[in-house]
Amino acid sequence: MLVPKRVKYRRVFRGRMTGMAQRGHSISFGEYGLQTLEPGWITNTQIEAARIAMTRHIKRGGKVWIRIFPHKPVTQKPAEVRMGSGKGAPEFWVAVVKPGRIMFEIAGVEEETAREAMRLAANKLPVKCKFVKWSAAGGDA
Repeated sequence: MLVPKRVKYRRVFRGRMTGMAQRGHSISFGEYGLQTLEPGWITNTQIEAARIAMTRHIKRGGKVWIRIFPHKPVTQKPAEVRMGSGKGAPEFWVAVVKPGRIMFEIAGVEEETAREAMRLAANKLPVKCKFVKWSAAGGDA
């Protein structure tokens, strides 16, 4: 599971997810990528589930890059606790993604295999995604 090794301040605000991705919006490492089309929070378990779905489909051939990391802690208070008395404890970690962000990349496999692997991974994620190919002209196609 992806979680930060250690953090200095554990409770953060929820934040806003307006606008397009400012960085990480072009394919940098592989040949094919999975790009998000809407903003959202992706938990560490969802990232792991997508990674497993991809690697199983490509039968451990090729290489997979995970371009997002869950840095943001999400807190919850226990059930049936009265209002007040501070913020709850961190329950899970999320990666904040904005439209245009490349989340996963694959190299070393055929396009059809990569397309199907990305489709399986996209089914595990809570945001709409699209399959993109690397082009020498301008990053992603």
